Amino acid sequence: MNRKISSIIAVVGGVLIAVLVGLYMGRNALLEQLARKRIQQLETTYDLKVGYGDLYLNGLDKVVLRNLFVVPDQRDTLLTMQSLDVRLNLWQLIRGHVEVENVRLNGLNVTLVKQDSVANYDFLFRKQSPASTDEPQEANYAQRVDRILDLLYRLLPTNGDLHRVCITQREDTNTVQLTIPSFVITDNRFRSEINVLEDTLTQYWTTSGELNRGTHTLKTELYARDRQKVSVPYIHRRLGAMVRFDTLAYSLTQLPGEPLGIVGQARISGLDVFHKALSPEAIRLDRGQLTYRVNLFPQAVELDSATVFRFNRLAFHPYLRVAKSDSKYHFTASIHKPWFPADELFSSLPTGLFTNLDGIRTSGSLAYTFLLDVDFARLDSLRLVSELKEKDFRIVKYGATNLSKMSEEFMYTAYENGQAVRTFPIGPSWEHFTPLDSISPLLQMSIMQSEDGAFFYHRGFLPDAMREALIHDLKVRRFARGGSTITMQLVKNVFLNRNKNFARKLEEALIVWLIETERLTSKERMYEVYLNIAEWGPNIYGANEAASYYFNKRPSQLTVQESIFLASIIPKPKHFKRSFTEDMKLKEHMEGYYRLITERLLKKGLIDEAQADSIRAEVNVTGEAKKDMLTDQ
Repeated sequence: MNRKISSIIAVVGGVLIAVLVGLYMGRNALLEQLARKRIQQLETTYDLKVGYGDLYLNGLDKVVLRNLFVVPDQRDTLLTMQSLDVRLNLWQLIRGHVEVENVRLNGLNVTLVKQDSVANYDFLFRKQSPASTDEPQEANYAQRVDRILDLLYRLLPTNGDLHRVCITQREDTNTVQLTIPSFVITDNRFRSEINVLEDTLTQYWTTSGELNRGTHTLKTELYARDRQKVSVPYIHRRLGAMVRFDTLAYSLTQLPGEPLGIVGQARISGLDVFHKALSPEAIRLDRGQLTYRVNLFPQAVELDSATVFRFNRLAFHPYLRVAKSDSKYHFTASIHKPWFPADELFSSLPTGLFTNLDGIRTSGSLAYTFLLDVDFARLDSLRLVSELKEKDFRIVKYGATNLSKMSEEFMYTAYENGQAVRTFPIGPSWEHFTPLDSISPLLQMSIMQSEDGAFFYHRGFLPDAMREALIHDLKVRRFARGGSTITMQLVKNVFLNRNKNFARKLEEALIVWLIETERLTSKERMYEVYLNIAEWGPNIYGANEAASYYFNKRPSQLTVQESIFLASIIPKPKHFKRSFTEDMKLKEHMEGYYRLITERLLKKGLIDEAQADSIRAEVNVTGEAKKDMLTDQ
């Protein structure tokens, strides 16, 4: 019996040995077959020519590839590589997993060429036919990220050498080239020099960091040699932007358990950014740091409130969550910053982003609360809270601009398309200046009810109006309403340039808060300034010029119909002619506007019911405007 068992074991062992020997002897043929199959798929799908000189296994765990090339059909060569040696973890390979232990690469050249509208990499952006499924599957964010990170860490080698790596991007006559003479990885740590050539500008960068599969950690740092700044290539030519920095560092660690967690840090110092959509001047941030925790769920991604964002002296905890259900997104963002020294905010404002506030100094304390909750399945349920509270707050020193200048006579400059067109004083020295008590109460109230009915009662902002404007904009998918108050319009025109950008809106909000909170200018004076700088037509500024241009009258002589008409022009002053028919009658759409303002004038007691009943959407233009309108016909 024992002899039979021994014989069986011997036979089985012999067969296994024979199989293993066969597999070992035929391993390169099997590798070639797998490679040919995959290459054929790539060539058919993307119209490529992929080839190589040699591909074989050296032993059981080392893949050797020589003279690889990739050439898109009728395009310039995209990639060439002289040699690649990859040593795999044999035990993981037996278990069916690919885990890279060591890499030796030499002579990799990637050339991205675009001439006119033809590129040798456009196949990468070609839409592929989606795989047919019986039912659409919702994306599982946690699962996707877990798979990507798992693949990343398994492919990151513990040791390696990459020599003579060159990536070139050519577009017409412009060239950007990144050359890595040597990229060395030793016991999970790496360091490399990077030479960057953009047209005629040469830079020398250094990068270092850690790639650790065991701790699921990635760390990297980038800086320029010789204490120069890193200037990010390509984006100036592509986007008209300039981005430079001293040091950029990033780290990422995957945490075990559920939900899937990712923690890390992003840090930048000496950042200079310029783009006209952000600010007319270069923005400088001395120090910026994000210490983050991201939680990933099957149908949601969350930036945990344990996250800390720091810029210069200011630090706060942002919270973000994006969830998807039935193809609709639910977005939530919040910040709660309890009481902190006010000067931490104002001394931390990036230089160039808030030009009027550069150098401002404050005392006292501030607290800030922000909440935005948008359920795209129920937009009308949108919640918006933005509140900056103060305690013992005081402006110790104005910055570049005297924010109380509106309280006295000052010089005002009107802009069109970002260009100054007129400059005049807002005060008695201007012949067209009209004090508030010399402007018809009918015109005052018509404009206020049209633009900002609560002007004398709010502190610069109308949260409900901003909320309604945001809901409308999201529904129509464009910026159609602004929710601006008279104070916001005034600050925009008096203190800020007319270039529409993100920085201007932030600076506008801060200046409005400062003026209203510190009562730097009275409400009456602000409204007086507003009525004297408002644009009412081509090169027509202020109530005095408007009353004369349209009706040959002074502002104190205007009727109800004339006042309502002038109020209707303010949102689009250069297009007032569109309100009239060819025979100089107001169009039908003006009837609803007249009816609305009339009802509000009646409610405020400026007219009685008999007057209200008699008001129609009619106006008789008798001033210079009539001649201009007739000339255009």
